[in-house]
Amino acid sequence: MRKTSLILLVISLLVLNGCTIIFQKGRRSDLEKIEVLESELNKLQDTSKLLESRLFQEIKDKKVSLSMADKGLVITFVAEVLFDSGKAKLRRDSFSILDKVVRILNETVPGNKVGIEGHTDNEPIKHSRWKSNWELSAQRALSVLSYLEGGNVAPRRLSAIGYGEHQAIASNDIVEGRQLNRRVEIVILPKSVKETIGEKLLETNEEELK
Repeated sequence: MRKTSLILLVISLLVLNGCTIIFQKGRRSDLEKIEVLESELNKLQDTSKLLESRLFQEIKDKKVSLSMADKGLVITFVAEVLFDSGKAKLRRDSFSILDKVVRILNETVPGNKVGIEGHTDNEPIKHSRWKSNWELSAQRALSVLSYLEGGNVAPRRLSAIGYGEHQAIASNDIVEGRQLNRRVEIVILPKSVKETIGEKLLETNEEELK
């Protein structure tokens, strides 16, 4: 990622963390916040590279994609990779793909929170138990959350939400667009300034006690 993009992400995270964007020359606290968040974003970029390596075939086959967004590192699954049409039960052949993500979450970013987002196209529910796309998207997100929890990802790190058809990333007027909109996103969230500084203080105290 280019330096400009990294700076924009740092600024976005400062806003999300409730930090003032009026920096005074030589003000150490502001510089420390930038350093902390830049370090966290660098860690997410390294995690993205590792995921790219582990999911190489799935990315090549366009089953999975990776991107850095303001909210964090986004792993996007085409819905058909995880679920049968109109269903919210994970396909057995999706387990091996999700296991690769579970391993990264546990070993590489064990302290980061993880959001799971379900999305659908705008086609009305016809042959399904769900009353709406919103319900389907939410249940799919919960199914992925349950699988991650079963892989020993700590429950306190996990959250799930369904957006239904309301956050489309492509046109629903064409088949290809609807396929892109039917997706599940696993978002690795960057740690806040408070979390990161707190961990560093804890590490320092532990070292001093040795």
